[in-house]
Amino acid sequence: MTRLLIVDDEQVGREGLQAILRKSFPELTIEQAKNGRMAIELVESFRPNLILMDIKMPGMDGLQATEIIGAQYPEIKIVMVTAYDTFDYARRALKLGVKDYLLKPSKAGEIKKTVGRVIEEIEAEERERERSRLREDALQRVMPVIETDIVTQLLFDHVHEVHSDELVAWLGADASSETFAVTVLVPEEAEQGAYAAIRDRIRRDGAGWVGALYGRQIPVIAFRDPERSFRVQAIELARTLLETAGKSSRESWSVGVGSVCSSLSQVRQSYREALLAIPDPGQPVRYRLYTDKPESGNEPSLLDYPDKRWEQHFFEQIRVGDWDGIQAEALDFLRRCESEGADRMHAQQRVLERLWVSSRVLAEMGVEIDTPTFSFQAQDYRQLRAETGAILDRIKQAYAEHLERIKPDTIRRIKQYIAEHSHEDISLEAIGERFELSPFYISKLFKEQVGVNYIDFLTECRIDKAKKLMSDPARSLKEITFEVGYHDPNYFSKVFKKMCDLSPTEYRRALLGGRE
Repeated sequence: MTRLLIVDDEQVGREGLQAILRKSFPELTIEQAKNGRMAIELVESFRPNLILMDIKMPGMDGLQATEIIGAQYPEIKIVMVTAYDTFDYARRALKLGVKDYLLKPSKAGEIKKTVGRVIEEIEAEERERERSRLREDALQRVMPVIETDIVTQLLFDHVHEVHSDELVAWLGADASSETFAVTVLVPEEAEQGAYAAIRDRIRRDGAGWVGALYGRQIPVIAFRDPERSFRVQAIELARTLLETAGKSSRESWSVGVGSVCSSLSQVRQSYREALLAIPDPGQPVRYRLYTDKPESGNEPSLLDYPDKRWEQHFFEQIRVGDWDGIQAEALDFLRRCESEGADRMHAQQRVLERLWVSSRVLAEMGVEIDTPTFSFQAQDYRQLRAETGAILDRIKQAYAEHLERIKPDTIRRIKQYIAEHSHEDISLEAIGERFELSPFYISKLFKEQVGVNYIDFLTECRIDKAKKLMSDPARSLKEITFEVGYHDPNYFSKVFKKMCDLSPTEYRRALLGGRE
């Protein structure tokens, strides 16, 4: 409801204006003030949207009052009402931001026209403020989703509806800023609670973006702080994340930190380093930086840590399920260690680290296995090879059982489920829970077998449904927007035009042949 304040030292003038305005705009809430000083006091409590201000008043005149009110409340519209039609008054009034000028005496029609024009402007601004507020509220609600989507795209190469560059821009971040990846490994019994605690702590500190929980791993893209050394920042962040766990469960948490990347496009390598850096379960230290992994000496040993090319090769072997190759290389590694007289305990530790990496990468794919461990201390290399082979056989079996669940008709059933539920707030996470598959793996599988991204298929389902509903003239486009699963008619219109090369209105007009 629009509030209007009439300021005039003559009561007859105030009452006359109020009578005209009451008749023309019955929805107005109107108050009166008899001088500039009283107007300033009343503005604070009444908060008018519009003031009709007389210029010539005893004490503080209208221009002085306008200057004070305008400085404190610039959103208030002011129309000057005066019998003094002089250039000086008009020039001063314009400099103070006055919206219009009424001369005394003015005809009722002129008053109605002038005030009506300003009221329309006030209402238009109010509508825009409300739209902005709704957009801001909506953005705040989806901010966690945007953050999660950014991490998913950058670390796991999954393309969603909006490219990561656009998402980064929405969050006001710089894609060329330095970042590094952090991976938190949490115990199974603490997964959901741990995820919420870490997500809230990272957001509160503004330290980075948190990705979706998969398996027992929580990926984080951390922002590099140029005011501190990387080592100091990384250790402080790792300790902060462990403190989030609380004393009771801190011993079962592990944090790996990757190297610094010069841009977000390179952070995937840092993420893989973070996976490799996660401390071994038997070590007392619960965090490790990839840069702290021992370097090879001048004379490389079989037991030195492998270089990045081998790490990349190993990751790809796991992802494509080359378990025969992995097993052959592991056993060959042990044979060479034995032939060169390498320490058996160290060799077992190196093999175990490879097995741990395997389990972590498999968790990303939705294959859940227990943390690989040796059931006994091998007395010789023969026992060590046998136990290593047995562990890899169990991992291979878990992988095969996972593939068995991905039956040929799985994607067909997923497509059917999306089509039937496209009007809901459906997500990869919800689909993953229903089909007992990793959302990341579903996204990869969908792209490979259907040829389009999951979100593109969901959009097609929604637009197809909208086209069918448009044939019913009784349904408004706004109703159709909500029925097919969108919450913003403007966004629906944008998506529809992108898909159909016509706006919803144009499409419906062509469909109904002008019978709307």
